[in-house]
Amino acid sequence: MQGLAVLLVGFALAVSQPARATDGRAAFGGPDAVPNQLAEDEREGAPLFELGFLAPYRAWKERVREKTGLHFGGDYSSQSLFATESPGKAQAASGMLRFFGTWDLVDRGGDHPGALVWKVEHRHRYTDVPPSALGFELGYVGLLSPPFSNQRWRATNFYWRQRFAKGRFAVVAGFLDATDYVDVYALASPWTGFSNLTFSTGSASIALPNDAALGIAAAGMLTDHLYAIASLSDANGDPRHPWEGFETFFEDREFFKSFEIGWVSAHERFAVDNVHATFWHVDGRDEADTPAGWGVNVSASWAFGRFAPFLRAGWSEDGGALLDRSVGIGFSFEAVSGRDQLGVAANYGRPSKDTFGPGLGGQWSFEAFYRWQLLRELALTPSVQLLVDPALGGDTTWVFGLRLRYAL
Repeated sequence: MQGLAVLLVGFALAVSQPARATDGRAAFGGPDAVPNQLAEDEREGAPLFELGFLAPYRAWKERVREKTGLHFGGDYSSQSLFATESPGKAQAASGMLRFFGTWDLVDRGGDHPGALVWKVEHRHRYTDVPPSALGFELGYVGLLSPPFSNQRWRATNFYWRQRFAKGRFAVVAGFLDATDYVDVYALASPWTGFSNLTFSTGSASIALPNDAALGIAAAGMLTDHLYAIASLSDANGDPRHPWEGFETFFEDREFFKSFEIGWVSAHERFAVDNVHATFWHVDGRDEADTPAGWGVNVSASWAFGRFAPFLRAGWSEDGGALLDRSVGIGFSFEAVSGRDQLGVAANYGRPSKDTFGPGLGGQWSFEAFYRWQLLRELALTPSVQLLVDPALGGDTTWVFGLRLRYAL
């Protein structure tokens, strides 16, 4: 197995893009953060086919933005997974409609702009189980495609973002998604990068709160290269009922806290050239009967031209995390300049004994994907995952996937 891991790592490839704010300033956060997603969707690229019928729509959106400060976008994504071996269900598929945006309301174009940020979604399954639940059907401890669930209408973001000193410092407060700012790197997005949670935020070893968690986070460039991010949010948030977060935040007072310190080559390349350590703690949750826990995650990703290797690891103690040990490694590569992305990575994870009980062995997971940018708005991503020795007793299995994303 070690030889297979080395072989896959040697060919591990995917793409990285700098995180940029929608006003052209450098932005904190990962690829899924609303400002960064808007910027990426509007980035000039080289799709396989260029159709001009949406040019008037894009021009109208830009006029609205220039006149009012309102910048918005949306997408529809679908994910299908098929496993070769399974003690339970062997296939899963679902779709997701999203609408998101920012509205610059204070000091637009100035040094200290403030904006309202939002994201609402409808997540729906096509099959008996959605992709987010297929991993456990296969005996695997983990999420093969976390966001593709059956939660129906839900909120992900509704918060105020305040920047200072031309974007060198920022504070967000409201209903937050921790994956926007905790342990991020360029390939963390399950919409555009790897699907498996082990290659995303937290490497499956952080007991992350749900989206739309009421809280606050602050980030700042301490020097030209050193940054820090700190956060506190509700550990009991529910994106299907976000307004109940006021009750759970102020009455239950069970919180998720994080602190990250990192080094970047430049603020403009925050998600691309980034080495950081993330420390987190979550309070015990009475209603979920989950004990308090804490952990440390480290991540190093750096771009060398079109290649960008990464190494990520996590350690946790209690808190409800899926894994208490997780190590992942891979590379990145821009397969076709400005268009296509190819990725492969490998992970070893050990299920948390506090969550699943003692006696479970470690498991290996491997993933490869190729994101094919057919149109400026349309990407098609075939993928394959190999799950070796699933910890809950399933057989080694291949999981073939197909993801589609249409952005407007």
